[in-house]
Amino acid sequence: MKTSALLSIAAFASAFAVMSQAIAQSGYPNRPIRLIVPAAPGGGTDFTARTIGQHLSESIGQTVIVDNRPGAAGNIGVEIAAKANPDGYTLVMPITSFPINPSLYSNLSFDTVKDFSPIVLASSAPLLIVVNPSVQAKSVSELIALAKAKPGQLNYANSGNGTTAHLAGELLKKMAGVSIVSVPYKGGGPAVLDLIAGRVQIYFSTIPAAINQVKAGKLRALAVSTTDRVGLIQDIPTVAESGLPGFEVVGWFGIFAPAGTPKPVIARLNRDINTALRAPDTQQRFAAHGLIPGGGAPEELGKFLRSEMTKWGKLIREVGIASN
Repeated sequence: MKTSALLSIAAFASAFAVMSQAIAQSGYPNRPIRLIVPAAPGGGTDFTARTIGQHLSESIGQTVIVDNRPGAAGNIGVEIAAKANPDGYTLVMPITSFPINPSLYSNLSFDTVKDFSPIVLASSAPLLIVVNPSVQAKSVSELIALAKAKPGQLNYANSGNGTTAHLAGELLKKMAGVSIVSVPYKGGGPAVLDLIAGRVQIYFSTIPAAINQVKAGKLRALAVSTTDRVGLIQDIPTVAESGLPGFEVVGWFGIFAPAGTPKPVIARLNRDINTALRAPDTQQRFAAHGLIPGGGAPEELGKFLRSEMTKWGKLIREVGIASN
């Protein structure tokens, strides 16, 4: 190894040691931490953030303040986080459109990869394919056969341009080679109501939004969008096993810090949040809300983010989805 390379490694090690010592001397964290949620209170992102925030407050001895900043497909809250000081006292949990928006908006004021330091995957949110009971299909394979027999006559609700529900519908159409009309809605609530009323036939819903209607017989569940069956609804097959191999769509929530946040801070937060995610009460609460606990290393979240950006960017270009 060349002398210059050895000197570079030594310099990096020395800098890292100094940084670690500085973090230790500062007593991080010694004041409240702000966790920005780019969504209104009450949804899956907010629920995940508050559940983790409660545990994190207990483990670090400081209050974790959930700061809801909804708007602009989640971009408002994310922009605030990107411009915050990289000191470990501002974090962000973007909504599920985070890896999708770079392919929809050409004028983002931040770089989704370069402006953030991944900390940990917090949770994932499977989708449930539900249909109105009048639809003559009791499986994904039957739904595909019906769509092929009636091209352009079936429609699916999407809960907003570029949402996971929208992209799930487009991915189904592309992989199955069928023509199904997309009907846009301003959120999942109106979409579910119109699905029950029979104004639309298909919807990729979050589990909490649809499961009670399924149990009541007002909707029929065909499959979940994950590669594995989901805890509380083990009797419902996956899309992949019930007619469309390789299909996977999962909404997910990760926790990030502004780029440049010291690595020892990232490591401390990763460790404590992983502990929170393994707590039995966290797992029980997530399961009740149709969420799957996350976890893992910062590098794993960064790799997953980039793979999701590639996957959805390709689909958005191929089917010609544009921002509103």
